[in-house]
Amino acid sequence: MQNQSRDGEHPSNSILSNTADTKYHNRAPWKKAAASLSLVLLGSGMTLAGGYMAGHSQQMSENASNLAVSRVNAAPPLAAGTDPNFVIQVVQKVGPAVVRIDSSRTVKTQIPDEFNDPLFQRFFGSQMPEQQSNRVERGTGSGFIISADGRILTNAHVVDGADTVTVTLKDGRSFKGKVLGKDDLTDVAVVKIQADNLPLVALGNSDKLQPGEWAIAIGNPLGLDNTVTTGIISATGRSSNQIGAPDKRVEYIQTDAAINPGNSGGPLLNYRGEVIAMNTAIIQGAQGLGFAIPINTAQRISSQLIATGKVEHPYLGIQMVGLTPQLKQNINSDPNSGLSVNEDKGVLVVKVVPNSPAAKAGIRAGDVIQKLGGQAVTDASSVQKVVENSQVGGDLRLELRRNGQNLNIAVQPGAFPTQPTQVQ
Repeated sequence: MQNQSRDGEHPSNSILSNTADTKYHNRAPWKKAAASLSLVLLGSGMTLAGGYMAGHSQQMSENASNLAVSRVNAAPPLAAGTDPNFVIQVVQKVGPAVVRIDSSRTVKTQIPDEFNDPLFQRFFGSQMPEQQSNRVERGTGSGFIISADGRILTNAHVVDGADTVTVTLKDGRSFKGKVLGKDDLTDVAVVKIQADNLPLVALGNSDKLQPGEWAIAIGNPLGLDNTVTTGIISATGRSSNQIGAPDKRVEYIQTDAAINPGNSGGPLLNYRGEVIAMNTAIIQGAQGLGFAIPINTAQRISSQLIATGKVEHPYLGIQMVGLTPQLKQNINSDPNSGLSVNEDKGVLVVKVVPNSPAAKAGIRAGDVIQKLGGQAVTDASSVQKVVENSQVGGDLRLELRRNGQNLNIAVQPGAFPTQPTQVQ
């Protein structure tokens, strides 16, 4: 199977929000996702207190006494010469700036029209359900303070659809929070509370991270406030496709520090106590497979949210897959593929969204992108990265092959549509 990515398409089968296991039956190999993993969002899904499991209605208990205790995600041994108290020092430094975020929303439920049938009313009488009822859905996550006047970073899914947001500090003080903005494509949100002289975190540089570095997580998993766990950076640059979240635009940091529902939005720290990432998801049924949003990404998105309340993501409007000789053979031998490929390397355009920037520039299904913005590209994630770092309305040059011919095309990335129906 090959990695397939949608630039500009909003998949209806979002693993992060709707379905845990996305199956692709009776589809050509180039239409299969590289990973169909079950992810658990670590914060409030507004359907469960303490977090929600994607695609399942499984309740996560907030009662620690109901949790099975097992020895997993144990901290690795200290390296020779390392201060044995460095974790304590980090916690004392950063802990007061880590907060709990409780959110709730009221959901109105309407009974089906069938219940208005006189036949139903005749047989069920007073047992008929009310025409409309309300229920309150609650969720809990984490966050960290980035300004002394009360700006807090967290995950978008922690506050998604919330009517009320309550922020509780480590010292016990609680404040009503206001969502300044959220970005679903990166799962970043900014919450503001009315307070001054608050403790705040120091931000690191996630671009310089290397696998094997120390990682410290602080958050509120499963209702256990101010929990600290340690591990290492297991990997960097994990694409959203690799972890089964094709509707996101993040290159995740992987860690084996123990994180659980309720940790979402909390900081992942280095040994100096600098925030290097924001914890966001784990893979269901696995151990030591946690994923966090790099702080450089979160900081870039939060700056736009603070300034304008929204984020503009550049997009082209293509569905694409990294090309290999084996994939070329599969496509050319499939009479139903509708494509014919002559190249062995590059990124194959599988589909072009109608009326998208790519369509307006003349890009076609079957084109093989070899360079984008002057950079050689070999897989879908590398194209996505170049596009994300471009400017809406700017010029982006593509070097591609079409029917054995070299073509140079200029395309102007547009702003990613906010409504899924606009890109289908």
